[in-house]
Amino acid sequence: MDDEGLPEKYRLTPRYGKALKWAAELHMGQGRKGTTIPYVSHVLAVSGLVLEHGGSEDQAIAGLLHDAIEDCGVAKEDIEARFGPVVARIVVACSDTDVFPKPPWLDRKEAYLAHLPSVEADVLLVSLADKLHNVRTLAEDLKRDGEQTLARFRGGSEGTRWYYRRLLDVYQARKSELPTDEIVGSNLDRPGGPGLLREMRIAVRRIGATAEVAAAFEAGRRLAVAAS
Repeated sequence: MDDEGLPEKYRLTPRYGKALKWAAELHMGQGRKGTTIPYVSHVLAVSGLVLEHGGSEDQAIAGLLHDAIEDCGVAKEDIEARFGPVVARIVVACSDTDVFPKPPWLDRKEAYLAHLPSVEADVLLVSLADKLHNVRTLAEDLKRDGEQTLARFRGGSEGTRWYYRRLLDVYQARKSELPTDEIVGSNLDRPGGPGLLREMRIAVRRIGATAEVAAAFEAGRRLAVAAS
């Protein structure tokens, strides 16, 4: 099916093609952590999830570029010059640092979690698509390779599970701000943000990221801070 019958707000323009090309260039030679999978597969997946779940072209472009600042050193001003202020704002909000070398893992994740409840609503879908693709991949790796999978992550098993559980908590608290489920055109089901959130809940459960695990990690973190 082509996009001829799509409502105007869902049609892509040549801007998307330019962003696609730039994203491929930015991530050229990068691989997914601990794998031989080209990193560009991740940004393609994130952008695809955004489009499938009610996102606009700006949000889909931000999905392609969401790691451009954090992992490629691209300036916000460069993104804004190419694709406008909305895309640049979303990418900034989806980045957990613009500092090189990167601050410690836990500091970055705590800061991201602290700011996520107050980001603008159009950021949520892109952020959720990003984190869903990551945790869904992690769940598959855990199923295949076991706990050793988590050794490649700086947060380790407890920290990684804590992070994804607390991300889910924020997304669930703001679920009313995600795009609603709707039918677009004839016979095309666009599940919207709630569908994406359901998938996130399933993936988080699959990696064992329970509320109890997250609370235990936070208790240990408080003890460590008090002892320092």
